[in-house]
Amino acid sequence: MTGDCRAGASDVATLTVDVLQAESQPGFTDCLLDLVQSEQNANLQLPTVIYLKNRVNRAWERTDYYPNESLIPEDEKARFRERLLPILAGSQNLVRHQLVPILQRILHFDFPERWPSFMDYTLQLLNTNDPRSVLAGLQCLLAVCRAYRFKASDTESRAHFDKIIEASFPRLLAICGELVNQDSDEAGEMLHIALKSYKHATWLELSDYLQENSVNLGWCTVFLHTVSKAIPASAMQGDPLERERHHWWKAKKWAYFNLNRLYIRHGNMQAVLDGAVGGATRFIKEFTAQVAPEILKHYLQEIEKWVSKTIWLSRPCLSYTIVFLDECIRPKDMWAHMKPHLTNLVTHFIFPVLCLTEEDVEKFEDEPEEYLHRKLNFYEEVSAPDVSATNFLVTLTKTRRKQTFEILTFINQVVNQYEQAPQGNKNHIAKEGALRMIGTLAPVILGKKSPIASQVEYFLVRYVFPDFNSEQGFLRARACDTVEKFEQLDFKDQNNLLAIYRHILDCMADPKLPVRVTAALALQPLIRHDIIRTSMQTSIPTIMQQLLKLANEADIDALANVMEDFVEVFAAELTPFAVALSEQLRDTYLRIIRELLENSDKRDDMDNDFGDFLDDKSITALGVLQTIGTLILTLESTPDILLHIEGVLMPVIQITLENKLYDLFNEVFEIIDSCTFAAKQISPTMWKAFELVHTTFKSGAELYLEDMLPALDNFVQYGAPQLVENPQYVEALFSMVSDMFSDGKVGGVDRICACKLAEAMMLSLRGHIDNCVHGFVNIAMGVLANQGIIAKSYKVHLMEMVINAIYYNPILSLQILETQGWTNKFFSLWFGTMSSFTRVHDKQLCILAIVALLDIKPDQIPASVMVGWPRLLQGIKILFDTLPEAMSNREEALKDDFQFDSGTYGYDESEEEWDDDAANWTGAEEEEDQSGEAKDESTAYLEFLNEEKLKAGDMDDSEDELGEDSVLLESPLDKIDPYLSFRDSFKRLQEEQPQFAASLLSHLTQAEQTALLEVCHRADTQDMLGLQSPFPISRARNAIANGTS
Repeated sequence: MTGDCRAGASDVATLTVDVLQAESQPGFTDCLLDLVQSEQNANLQLPTVIYLKNRVNRAWERTDYYPNESLIPEDEKARFRERLLPILAGSQNLVRHQLVPILQRILHFDFPERWPSFMDYTLQLLNTNDPRSVLAGLQCLLAVCRAYRFKASDTESRAHFDKIIEASFPRLLAICGELVNQDSDEAGEMLHIALKSYKHATWLELSDYLQENSVNLGWCTVFLHTVSKAIPASAMQGDPLERERHHWWKAKKWAYFNLNRLYIRHGNMQAVLDGAVGGATRFIKEFTAQVAPEILKHYLQEIEKWVSKTIWLSRPCLSYTIVFLDECIRPKDMWAHMKPHLTNLVTHFIFPVLCLTEEDVEKFEDEPEEYLHRKLNFYEEVSAPDVSATNFLVTLTKTRRKQTFEILTFINQVVNQYEQAPQGNKNHIAKEGALRMIGTLAPVILGKKSPIASQVEYFLVRYVFPDFNSEQGFLRARACDTVEKFEQLDFKDQNNLLAIYRHILDCMADPKLPVRVTAALALQPLIRHDIIRTSMQTSIPTIMQQLLKLANEADIDALANVMEDFVEVFAAELTPFAVALSEQLRDTYLRIIRELLENSDKRDDMDNDFGDFLDDKSITALGVLQTIGTLILTLESTPDILLHIEGVLMPVIQITLENKLYDLFNEVFEIIDSCTFAAKQISPTMWKAFELVHTTFKSGAELYLEDMLPALDNFVQYGAPQLVENPQYVEALFSMVSDMFSDGKVGGVDRICACKLAEAMMLSLRGHIDNCVHGFVNIAMGVLANQGIIAKSYKVHLMEMVINAIYYNPILSLQILETQGWTNKFFSLWFGTMSSFTRVHDKQLCILAIVALLDIKPDQIPASVMVGWPRLLQGIKILFDTLPEAMSNREEALKDDFQFDSGTYGYDESEEEWDDDAANWTGAEEEEDQSGEAKDESTAYLEFLNEEKLKAGDMDDSEDELGEDSVLLESPLDKIDPYLSFRDSFKRLQEEQPQFAASLLSHLTQAEQTALLEVCHRADTQDMLGLQSPFPISRARNAIANGTS
C-alpha cells in the first residue's frame, strides 16, 4: 500500500483500480488505520486518512447516495471503533481534522447500541492531564452533542443524552474554568470546542441537570468571563476575517451565543408557551432575576470599551450583543435595566454600527457588485451587526413607540449638522447612516394615526433631494434607497413626486453601478402613482433598455422583479419592442447560465457540496425567466409576435433542460406552457421543445411531471392534429404515463399527474389512440384491483382513467375489462363511491361516460353487468342532483382565485398602527412603563405554530379532498353541456330502443324518474328560451394580477 502511495503520476489510473479492488478485501480498513497510526510522513498519512474518511462515508451503512458500494464488514467495523479514539488522541492537527468527521459518521449510525464504550473512553480522555488527550476528549464530546442536538425532549434517546450531560459536563465546566484564564492558542481551541459542545447540548432543550441553579451559574460565569476576556495578541493578527477565524474569537462568539440562547429560548418568560412545567418556570424566574441583568451589565461594559476604541470586537460578537439588547426591549424588568442607557446606546453604538465602514466605501468604489450584494441581500448575512442593529430599531420603535421621537431627534441633529457644515467638513458617512436609520423606521413613521407622517415630505425635500446631486456616490445611492423606503407616502405636492422621478431617471444614468441599481429599485414602487405612470409611458422602452443593461452588469435578482412589473404594467407600450426585449432577456439569461455552469465546474473541481448551487446567479436567472413568462402573457393578442418570440426563446429552453438545471425547470416549463396556451396551436419550434421535454423526463426528471403537465396538456389539446399524424409523439406521451407507474420511487401525488395526462390524451385524441387506452385501463385497474388502501384523491384519478376510457370508446373499454375479469369489480367500485366525485369536472366526466354507455345496444352489454345496467340511470340521477351545488362551489373557487391584492410591496399598515396614547406623544414618557410587558411578536408566532400543529392532526382527511382549485387545466369537457347530452341520449334511447328504455326506467322509483325528466325539461327550456348554458366553463390560466407580483 505504501509503495502504491509513492507511485508516479503515470500509474494513477492503475492505482485507482487496485485500490477499488482492495476495498472489497477483508482487513482493508485495518490496513488503512495501520498506515494512519504508524506512518510518520504527512504526505502519505494525510491522503490515507482522507481516503479513509471517504470510504467510511460511503460504506459504513447502505445509503441511497451509494447504493452499490461494497460495505465494510461488521467485524472490521467493531475493530475500527475500538481503535479510532486512541488514534484520534495521538494524531497531529491535520490528521485529527479528518478523523473527526469519521467519528461523527460512525456515532450517527452506531451510538449507543453498537458502541457502548464510547463515553467511558471519552471521560477517560477528559480526565487526563495530557493536553492532546483532553483535546481529543473534547472533540469526542462535541461529536456526541452534535449527534443529539435535534433530539426531542420526550424521546428515549434524549433521556440517554441527559445522562451523558450529567456525567460529562461537570468535568467540562472545570476544564473551561481553567482554559478561560489561559492565553495559548491551544487553550483557545479547546475552549472553542467546549463552548460549542454546550451550544449543541442545549440547542432544543435544557436538561434538568443544567437547570440546577449552581450549575447554571457556573456555566454563565464561564461565558461572561470569556465575553470579558482580553484577547491574546496572537488572535489579533491579520485582517478582520482572519481574526474571526481564530479559536479565541470563535470561543468568544459561542460564549455570546450561549448566553443569548439561554435567555431567549430557556430563561425568558415570554418565550415559553402556555402550559410550561413548574421546573421551567422556576428556572426562568431565577434566570431573569439573577443572570439576565448580569449579562446586560457585562455587554454594556464591552460596548463601552468598543465605543472608546480600547477593544476590537468581531462581527458575530457585535451582532449577538445587539440581538440581546433587542430581546431586552419587551420584558418590563429588562427594559427597566436598559432604558437609562438607551440614548447612549442608540447614538454611540447602534448608529455607528449602521454607518458605512471604510471597507464598505472601498467596496463601493472598487467592487461595486460585491457592495450591492452585501447591502441588498444583507438579511442573508446572519452575522452582520448592521442587520441586528436594523432589527433592534424596528423592535424598539414598534414596541416602545415613543422612542421613535428620541431617534428622530437624533437623526435631525445629524442631518442639520451636515447641512450647516462647510463644504469641506461635511460628515458624509454620518449623513448616509442617518438616512439609513430613518429609512429603517419608514413603516412605523408612516403607520396609521402616526403624528409625524405629515412631516416626511418636508424632510425628503429638504434633506434627501440635495443628496441626489451629492459628490459622494454612496449618498446618491442612499437618497434613492430612502425614497424607495418611503414609497407608501402620499405626496401633497405632485411637483415633489415629479422631482423624485426626474432625480431617479438621472441616477439611472449615474457613473456608479450601485447608484444605478438603487435608482432602478426606487423607480419600481413609484408606478403606483398615476402621474408617474403617465410620465413613464413615453420613455418605458428606454427605461427597459437601461434595466437590461444593468441586469448584465450586476446579477441582482431584484432587477428582474422590476422588469417583470414594468412588462406587466406597460404591456401596451412595450408590445412593439417585444421581440427585441425577448432577445435581450434571452442573451442576459444565457450569459448568466454560462457563468453559472462555469462556477459549477470549478466547484466540482474543488470537491465542494452541491448545496451552494442555487447562488445569486441562479436567483437572478430565475427572475429573468419570470420576466420572460410575464412578457409572453401580454402577447396573447399578437400571435405573429408570439411565434417569432418562440424561436428567440428556444436556446433558453434548450440550455436549461440539457444541463438539468432543476431549480429553473418550473419557470422554463411555464414559458413553454405560456407560449402554447397563448397561441392555441403548436408551432414547429414548440414541437422541438416537446422533444426536449420528453428527453428531459426520460433522463431522470420524472418527479417534475407536475411542473411539465400544463405544457404537456397544451401539446395534447392544441397539437391534436399533429399528434394524430406523428404516432411517435403519442408513444412518447404514453411512455411518460406508464413510466410513472413502473418507477418505484414515484408516489401517489406524482402519479395523479400521470392520470391527468392520460385523461388529456383520451379526451383530445378520441378514436386515434386505441392501443394507449388499452394500456391506460390496464395501468389503472392494476392498482385498483390489486392494492389495498389508496389515498382518496389518487383513487378517484385512477377510476377516472377508466371512466375516461369508457367515454373514449365504451365498447372497447368494456372488452378490455371483460378480458381481465375486471368489469364487475370496476362498476361496483365506481357506483359504490359516487359521492367521491365532488368536482364539476368529475360529475361531467361521469355523466358523459354513462351517456356513452347508454348509447350501447343491449346485445353489446357484457352479461356480467347486464343485471346492474339500470344502476346507470340511478347513478346519473345522483350526479345531476349534486351538480348544481358543485357548480356553485366552482363559482366560489373562481371568485377566490381572482380576488387580487392591489399590491403594496409587502407593506402591512395594520401592523404599524399607532395607538391613541402613542400618537399623543406630548404625554409623559414615564406613563409608558405602566402598561407592563410589551407585546412579544415572537411569542405570538410560537403560539400560532403551536395551534397549527394541533390542527395538523385533523388535516389528514381534508388534505386528501379534491377541491375545485385542483382542476387548473382547460379540458374539452368544459365545452360540453351535460344536461343537453343526457337529454339527447335519453331521447335517442327511447326512440330507437323503446322496450329497453322502458325496462331500465321500470327499476327506478317514481321520484327518480321524475328527477330525470326534470333534467330533460331543463335542457328543453334552455333550448326553447335561448338561455345561455353555464357551459363552456372558462378557466383563465396564468392571469396577470392587478398591482405587483
